[in-house]
Amino acid sequence: MSRLPFGSWPSPIAAADLTRSALRLAPGVVEDGVRYWTEGHPEQGGRVSLWRQAAGEEPFELTPDAYVRTGVNEYGGGDWTVRTGVVAYCSWPDGDIVLLPEDASARRIAAGEGRYRYAALSLHPERGLLLAVREDHGTAGSEPETTVVALNLSADNPDGGRVLVAGADFYAHPSLDAAGRMAWCEWDHPDMPWESARVVVAPLYSPSTRTLVAGGPGVSALYPAWAPDGALIYLSDASGSWNFERWDGLASRPLHPSPHDFCGPLWVLTPVPYTVIDAGRIGCTWLVDGFAKLGVLAFADDAPGTLTELGMAAVEAEVTGTGTSALAVLAYADRPAELVELDWTTGRHIAVRKASEIELVPAMISVAQPFSWESPDGPVHAWYYPPTHATVEAPAGELPPVQVWSHGGPTTFSGPGFALAVQFWTTRGIGILDVNYSGSSGYGRAYRERLRSNWGITDVRDCIAAAQALAAAGLADRNRLSIRGGSAGGFTTLAALTTSRVFAAGISLYGIGDLETLATDTHKFEQHYLDGLVAPYPEGRQTYLDRSPIHHLDQLNCPMLLLQGADDKVVPRSQAEAMARAVQTNGLTADLVIFDGEGHGFRRAETVIAVAELALAFLGRVHGFSPVE
Repeated sequence: MSRLPFGSWPSPIAAADLTRSALRLAPGVVEDGVRYWTEGHPEQGGRVSLWRQAAGEEPFELTPDAYVRTGVNEYGGGDWTVRTGVVAYCSWPDGDIVLLPEDASARRIAAGEGRYRYAALSLHPERGLLLAVREDHGTAGSEPETTVVALNLSADNPDGGRVLVAGADFYAHPSLDAAGRMAWCEWDHPDMPWESARVVVAPLYSPSTRTLVAGGPGVSALYPAWAPDGALIYLSDASGSWNFERWDGLASRPLHPSPHDFCGPLWVLTPVPYTVIDAGRIGCTWLVDGFAKLGVLAFADDAPGTLTELGMAAVEAEVTGTGTSALAVLAYADRPAELVELDWTTGRHIAVRKASEIELVPAMISVAQPFSWESPDGPVHAWYYPPTHATVEAPAGELPPVQVWSHGGPTTFSGPGFALAVQFWTTRGIGILDVNYSGSSGYGRAYRERLRSNWGITDVRDCIAAAQALAAAGLADRNRLSIRGGSAGGFTTLAALTTSRVFAAGISLYGIGDLETLATDTHKFEQHYLDGLVAPYPEGRQTYLDRSPIHHLDQLNCPMLLLQGADDKVVPRSQAEAMARAVQTNGLTADLVIFDGEGHGFRRAETVIAVAELALAFLGRVHGFSPVE
């Protein structure tokens, strides 16, 4: 075992490896023994492709000349669907919907033409219909109108589809049962769907005759799906956690009261995050202390349901679909994630695709370690990844530099699954502390609501305390702590740097420096998000000024690296440019790099590589180590 300073260890992972054979996998569908799924390719500019594999055949790409993606709510989701062998998908950037009938040529059934965007697709070939959430961007100067529409599978739909449901600000997950009843989810400004959302049912041809099934002020009811017996399954956090409920047409009842979440917040309009196996069973995932569990919820009559866990090694899991088989994404602690065909009855699974073909010997892999500490609001949770190497160790007495990562959202969740982006750092002798600060999902509604009116306070407090607690435990060098985050996590990063002296450096990826600009210059989905996180605007304008990092740069005392997409519509590039100018005016170092062709979140291989190399060189300069590169 050789000895080298932390940060100088030779790593088997090059920056280029972060994109080489690095697929972005999502749950798929198994229908009549045929698999359908999508995968994102960084080496193709982030293009998402749709695949099909029949039994005994090789995988076949259905969209070799297309990019499967939608821009609804800017975050998209639900951009493809399949039923009885018929496939429909949204193409990017034109916004068209393309139909792929079995044994027939592709045909466009709706044209985006810069006006319409579609998502949450739901196919019903027996009725000749495709249901979709539609955004209408046809009126300049006003926010897009969101509706639920029906598209005729046999026509070109020049009108953009027949409007079925309108009036709410947002919609998600429209679908039909065999009797012609339509279910959907809806919510209104200023709420976000994880704050307050409703599940509604109405006859297809009389949608104004609606029945409110669940949800309303202070309750988030999400992800409705029809069971074969005509009952409606959905998730509600009325109990304090997102649990399953069943509506029989007259009343709803909880299926399995639990202190654990069976879904996450609705950021994207992807299909429901569970599998309706049959009228009495649901295939599902849930979180226990941040670790995913996978199992089957069985229920009958009015008795409480029984939850049976499958013996799986996964620490994160995503599922969807119907029937006894599902294409699930399973993430493991010590190897890349896989797309697997999962049999809900036996628990057996078969690997279909790996997220990465890169393999590390076990002694090189840093496995997530739960790390918690007390705050004024209760315990806070994080994952610690210690520096790990098979043949190198640090000199005696040296403590490692550690990056504190603050995730985006801020109402999202960082799981403990293997990520090459983490191993890139830990194999070089740099620790990672990935913080699920107060406000993160995965720990129930009360944990999420710790951030209500406290964004820029509670999250920042938790990230600072995380670094201090890790150092106090003897796991990090107090003088070589840095903080890094993207989007909302970028705001937390910038706020921590301007309110404390704990960190020696900061890295912000498309981060928010000016809350007031974000409140007045953002897209429809998040237009009132800050009302709950900060304060109503403009009434609470002073709060926005008080919490914006750009107004407190006199307290900044360390260098920053700012990384920004030129085409970002969520956090415009002007925010990063203004922050860099202000920091440089104060005589401090602020390296700003803007990537052309990138939006909110980096998709291109060359960008991912550049970000890793820039961040490594930056931290090497600040912390005084020499990367092997």
